[in-house]
Amino acid sequence: MSGYRTRQLAVKLGGHDYQIRALSDLQQFADPHGIAERVGISSAQWSLFGQVWPSGRVLAEAMCVFDVAGKRILEIGCGLGLSSLVLQRREADITASDHHPLAESFLQHNARLNDLPKLAYRDLHWAIPDAGLGRFNLLIGSDILYERDHIELLATLLARHALDHAEIIFTDPGRGNSAPFTRALAAQGYCVTEIRSRFNESDIPPFRGRLLSYQR
Repeated sequence: MSGYRTRQLAVKLGGHDYQIRALSDLQQFADPHGIAERVGISSAQWSLFGQVWPSGRVLAEAMCVFDVAGKRILEIGCGLGLSSLVLQRREADITASDHHPLAESFLQHNARLNDLPKLAYRDLHWAIPDAGLGRFNLLIGSDILYERDHIELLATLLARHALDHAEIIFTDPGRGNSAPFTRALAAQGYCVTEIRSRFNESDIPPFRGRLLSYQR
């Protein structure tokens, strides 16, 4: 018994139908050995990794056409890993990362559902340096600017793992933290391009959602 319920979704991205195992709803929770609690994931946050969110779809759609040739790519906070699955299908050099204790098993299950090879995965704690992870040309993430105190953690993480000439692509549904994050990356030499994006069919202009691209 897993202690939680799942469902299988069909998600169309870049002309492909991806089969995705997700949690059945936001009420799911199972942490019988206290693993999530020990790494700081509360019962209220536990199910968030296991949903298909609009921000994840927007990022994955962007990765369907983004130039990835010759680039080493890291997805931060991958959750179910939509973007990593897209990039794996494109035979990109992609490493997915998260810190939820079930993220890797869901990611690899979804790779198998879509007849994709096993993905490189890293259990990545943003506050703890990982000397073995190395540096990347492209770092991506969807809706990971959701708490103000994560801005400094993310900026420091990016400083550790971005190459001198790197690009960062984040999607943000409009939580209000992108401006201070942009200032933090400007201090590292990045310039930002911001595209207002529709995250849901009900969104109307001016859109609150953003596709953020940082380059240096």
